Amino acid sequence: MQLTSVHHPQLREIRKAANSGRPMPDGTIVAEGPHLLEEARRSSWTVEQIFHTNAAAERFPELLREGEVLATQVAERAFASIASTETTQGILALVRPRSWTWADITSGPRALVVVLDGIQDPGNVGTILRSAEAFGAAGAILAEGSARVSNGKLLRAAAGSLFRVPFLEGVTRREIRSGLKTAGLKMYALAGRGKLMLADCDFRYPCALVAGNEGAGVSEDFVREAEPVRIPTAGVESLNAAVACSIALFEAARRRGTG
Repeated sequence: MQLTSVHHPQLREIRKAANSGRPMPDGTIVAEGPHLLEEARRSSWTVEQIFHTNAAAERFPELLREGEVLATQVAERAFASIASTETTQGILALVRPRSWTWADITSGPRALVVVLDGIQDPGNVGTILRSAEAFGAAGAILAEGSARVSNGKLLRAAAGSLFRVPFLEGVTRREIRSGLKTAGLKMYALAGRGKLMLADCDFRYPCALVAGNEGAGVSEDFVREAEPVRIPTAGVESLNAAVACSIALFEAARRRGTG
C-alpha cells in the first residue's frame, strides 16, 4: 500500500507532531532521516513504524528489512508534507523511547548527572546530550520548561546520543533537588558570577552539573542549594549554555581520568 494524499489521517498526525516538536498521540516520537533510524535500531528504543519514499527504499534497502517493522511507502509529494528538513532523504520513523528511572541516572559510586534547568533551545539541549555521552555522564535530567526530546532539531543535534543517554524530562525543580539529595549528589550550578572556579571543583565524587536557561541562567531554586561555579573567560561575559556545559563535562571527565 502507498499513501498518496497529504490529507491522510496518519500523515496529518505526523505533520502536527513534527511541527510542534511534541510526541505523537500514542507517545511515539518522529525521527526523520536514515541516520536517526539506524541509531534507533541499535539502541534500546523501539522502532514501531517506518514511512519511506520509493527512492529511499532503493537507496537504503538495509534499513527497510521486510517483516521486522511495518514499513509504509509514501508518495514523494505526500512525504514532503511531513518532512521537517528542507532536503529530505525520504525516510521517517516512529520510535518509542525507553523508560528510565532515577536509579538508572544517579546510582554508581561516581555518578555524574547533567541537569538542564529550563534550557529551551533544542539545539543546545541536543548538543549537551551529545557532550554528556562523550564525557561519560551517567544521564541527564530535563527540568520542566526545557525543550522536549521529541523536538526534531534536538534529535538531530544529539546525533544519536539521545538513544543511549539515560534521561528524565519534564521533572519539577523540587523533584530534581529532592532526588539528587536522596542520591547523595553534590550540585554545582554553572553561573557567570560563581565564586568557585571550575578547575577547583571536586569531581571525584557523585555530583550534578546544573546548566541554566539561555536568558535567565540557573533558577533561584537551584542557586540556593548548589555551589555556583564559574568558567573563566576573556572578552565575553558569558558562554552559550551548551558550550559552558560541554566545557564543564570535559573538565569533570579529565579530573576523573576518563577524558
